Amino acid sequence: MVQEIVAQAFGIIGMICNIIVFQQRTHKRVLIWQFFAASVFAVNYFMLGSVVGGMLNVVGALRAVVFFFKERTNANHVGWLIFFIIAFSASYPLSFLVFGTEPTPMNLIIEILPVIAMIVATISLRLGSAKAVRSLGLVSSPLWLTYNCFSGSFGAIASEILNLISIIVGIIRLDIKKKQPDQEQNTEKND
Repeated sequence: MVQEIVAQAFGIIGMICNIIVFQQRTHKRVLIWQFFAASVFAVNYFMLGSVVGGMLNVVGALRAVVFFFKERTNANHVGWLIFFIIAFSASYPLSFLVFGTEPTPMNLIIEILPVIAMIVATISLRLGSAKAVRSLGLVSSPLWLTYNCFSGSFGAIASEILNLISIIVGIIRLDIKKKQPDQEQNTEKND
């Protein structure tokens, strides 16, 4: 019971970090908050016995560090993208072959969803803009939400619901509204 409460507390802390991610103006600040969120969620998932979620978040924290120090790590090199795709993909069979996740038809489907989500998120980080992180978050977040419903992480479920709201608010506030004054100026020039 205590482990469950502590695990859910880590999920709530991860949720707070994740919400902050999508409200950042700069790519570096997105990465800092993604590192914290991934680290906390890794603990949350492992404590709940959701091995794939835990492994993905450990690799996700490493990914945030690599992209944060992109000049030193040469993060734009395609080798990093391949490395992370392989690392994320490897968590799927490892959960069944090493960590004892039962390979039921439902588990085979549910466990692949966050893997796809992390690959999409990695591609968004490689694109190098906060806007790309927000846009592709509309793909990865629903996949995580589905996984979280099955993993039982209340903080992660709330996080993805709030992430979707935060992504939409961020897109409206930082992407759509930012374009509107430029479009109005172009319209005035054409009149």
